[in-house]
Amino acid sequence: MPSGKVKWYEKAKGFGFITAEDGKEIYVNAAALPEGVHDLRPGTRLEFGVAEGRRGPQALSLRLLEQAPSVARAKRKKPEAEAVLIEDLIKLLDNVSNSLHKGRYPEQAYGKKVATVLRAVADDLDA
Repeated sequence: MPSGKVKWYEKAKGFGFITAEDGKEIYVNAAALPEGVHDLRPGTRLEFGVAEGRRGPQALSLRLLEQAPSVARAKRKKPEAEAVLIEDLIKLLDNVSNSLHKGRYPEQAYGKKVATVLRAVADDLDA
C-alpha cells in the first residue's frame, strides 16, 4: 500500500492533496477519510489505496500512520519580562556589532549564545 504525507487539505471544500513517497501528488476527497476523522493536518503521514480518476490518481481508504506534530502556542510572558529580555538582547547585539565593525566575527560560543537568545525572543514575540 503506498504511503505519503498530506500536502494540504481544506475541510470546508472537502478535498486536498497528498504527496506520495515517490513525489506524485494524489487527490484526496473527504469520502476517503477514515471513520471519525473530519480533517487532515499538513504533514500527517498516511497509507492509502490509489485509483485512477478523471483528473489523475485519487486516494482511497486512508489509514493514518502518524499525526503531524502539533505547534501549540506557548503562553506569552508578561510584557515587563519580555522588555528585560529585549534590553539584554540589544546589549548582546551591540557587542556583536562593535566586533563586526572592527573586522572580527564574535567567538563561536558567544555567537551561539546570541543566536539562542534571538530565537527565544522571536518565539516569544510570535506566540
